[in-house]
Amino acid sequence: MKENQILYRYEFKYILNKKISDQIEKEARNFMIYDGHVNKELNNKYFVRSLYFENNFSSNFYEKVDGMKIRRKYRLRTYSNFFDPKVPIFFEVKGRISERTYKKRINVKNKYLNLFLSQSQNFNLLNLYPNNEMIINFIFDSFRKNLKPLILVDYKRRPYINKFGLYFRLTFDTNLLSSKTNNLFSNDKYSSWLECKAGYTILEVKFDRSIPAWFHRIIQCYNLKRKSISKFVLGMSSCGLARETSD
Repeated sequence: MKENQILYRYEFKYILNKKISDQIEKEARNFMIYDGHVNKELNNKYFVRSLYFENNFSSNFYEKVDGMKIRRKYRLRTYSNFFDPKVPIFFEVKGRISERTYKKRINVKNKYLNLFLSQSQNFNLLNLYPNNEMIINFIFDSFRKNLKPLILVDYKRRPYINKFGLYFRLTFDTNLLSSKTNNLFSNDKYSSWLECKAGYTILEVKFDRSIPAWFHRIIQCYNLKRKSISKFVLGMSSCGLARETSD
């Protein structure tokens, strides 16, 4: 099996109304280009689907809401809302250590997808991914926390990357929907799906070392305020599976 793909970075998030989002995106085009995955038929966006693992106590949800400095969550990710053997499926762990985030992923062959979805079959993954720390941790966490696939989140993303210099990426995410399910490919055609942050854009800013000066000017000009926001948390909340408490 292919080794893990690992990415470490800083990640800032903002919630924007459509007017501000359009203005920022217009300015960003002076310095950035689309990444190689956009689909012209989707207005230079691409589709993202994530199936998140959680337990009956919403442990991952509250670790995020409570701002735990060291945390991780697991998900299956693909780029189609129906099964297509040509579209890759990835198993990912997304986590945070202090102020820095990381993402690790492995490609999942279609015939092995059910092994990730069934806790009783998880142990078989050890033979498919021998000595793989990510898989070992997943199986350990699955039994320790009793994790199971629980919440499906869809959205459309328009991504930009830096024309020059260090890694710097902007993604504008819209049309966020969520559904309670244990399947990566649902057959309900969105009839039971719920909207999350309807009419708003989630801007994600990802970088290795620093933010370019031109984007600092955008932050100041539009008085942007960072938000601790998670699509997983939004999906859980919208579906009534957990809720953020206030003092």
